[in-house]
Amino acid sequence: MNKKIVWGLLLAILITAFALRVTNIKNIPAGIYPDEAQNGVDAQQANATREYKLFYEGNQGREGLFINLQALSIKAFGPTEFALKLWSIIFGTLTVLGVFLLAKELFKSYAAGLIGAYLIAFSYWAINFSRIGFRAIMVPFLLSFAFYFIFKGLRTKKLHTFVIAGLIYGLGLHTYIAFRVSPLVLIALFVSLLITRKNFFKEYWKHILVFAFAMFVTAAPMLLDFFVYNPDHYASRTSAISVFNPVTNGGNLPLTIARTFGLSLQKYFVMGDLNMRHNYPPYALLNPIVSVTFLIGLIYIASKFLHLLWLRIAKGQRDERMDIYVFLLSWFLVLLIPEFLANEGNPHALRSIGTLPVVIIISTIPFLWIFKKYNQFGHSYKMFTISIFIGAFIFIGLADPIKYFVFFANSPKQHQVFEANTRAISDYIRILPQSEKKYIVTGAMPRLTINYLNPTLPNTFYLYPSQLDQIKTNSNEKLTIIFTGWDWDSINALRARIPNLTFQEHKNKFGDVFITLSN
Repeated sequence: MNKKIVWGLLLAILITAFALRVTNIKNIPAGIYPDEAQNGVDAQQANATREYKLFYEGNQGREGLFINLQALSIKAFGPTEFALKLWSIIFGTLTVLGVFLLAKELFKSYAAGLIGAYLIAFSYWAINFSRIGFRAIMVPFLLSFAFYFIFKGLRTKKLHTFVIAGLIYGLGLHTYIAFRVSPLVLIALFVSLLITRKNFFKEYWKHILVFAFAMFVTAAPMLLDFFVYNPDHYASRTSAISVFNPVTNGGNLPLTIARTFGLSLQKYFVMGDLNMRHNYPPYALLNPIVSVTFLIGLIYIASKFLHLLWLRIAKGQRDERMDIYVFLLSWFLVLLIPEFLANEGNPHALRSIGTLPVVIIISTIPFLWIFKKYNQFGHSYKMFTISIFIGAFIFIGLADPIKYFVFFANSPKQHQVFEANTRAISDYIRILPQSEKKYIVTGAMPRLTINYLNPTLPNTFYLYPSQLDQIKTNSNEKLTIIFTGWDWDSINALRARIPNLTFQEHKNKFGDVFITLSN
């Protein structure tokens, strides 16, 4: 393919991918989920104290890199939706480039890179998590680029390429818990390289050492914190939801793993994640065309791997293509581990987000096979193939964006799961006089969004329902009491104690509701 055309098409895909990830980011999703808001509140605190942590203990513990980056964007743009989600937009867009580079490197084909970039650019799964302020979006980004430089280094044998790969890979430990299983992919690839290349270790021992050293450089702060300074930070709720916990497996571990693994696989083809923050339920994570090509591609690489392994064992034949098949299979299966070894909320698109790039890359294989056979077809069959391809790519380019920006965006359920009423409260209290006292009655998590968006609003107080006796007033003092949800006991008790309060329900067409009492 003409390189100018390739880079022109790639640029167009990247611009479109960025647009899909940034367009109307303030309003879609309709709210800021408390887990996102917790990141924002921690980032604001880090800016205030200038203490940027490796690990933030709140909300069951989170690696600090993404939150510290959010602190930078909040410092630049203020406490806004855009600032909170900017890095998700950036990493989500750059993952499109990473998939292009890795697919091109693996299959020695610009077409593979462009198809992979196109599929992930328009993927609902990728778009969705690129518009939410979760640190997990860094996992597919870092894996794509780290693996690209590893395979480029294997081809070029240049040491600096392995240095770059190691530095990128080491950063992964600072991102999301699911990344911690990824060294198993490197181990599987290393074993395959020993099998397929006669003098691999002799030729690449220096490269392995510089990769390991570079990886340690960027991973060292988290490793020291993990093993030496604060091992208690990493005692998350993982053990509580693990399939190995007798409470969760009901005394039947094999059956539990079989069930969770089956749910993990089916989400790509049949019924996806039922959590609307992660997917548009009950639909599969992949659109129908990509789910079919992924299934075909997965069967193909599994069969080719088994065939080449048999040839190596039975006949001593070495084939370097096996490295690619081992790599893709191990990446897919290993990055499923955080999902199917947890017995909660399965299928779970967030815990398995590390499989996103490899699923897309495997999905390109049937397209590449057709491209390869194209010149063997007759003229009529060529025209038919071109028509099918154009129709398929138009469908892929429209289906998931329409699902996201039309159906998801206008769904009342989406407003509910993202707790859009808390953002509505945030907007409401800003129009009240600053001198007026504002009491917000809510739980610990819902108040995070309001607190993040209004960190310095004066005369704003957060109360639990049990603390309503702290509300004092006199006839000359203006106040507004805001409830994030229906709490008739508390509302009636306040109205009985302060008779001049006016009751008002605030509700929009999506069902986002909050209640105010004001004098």
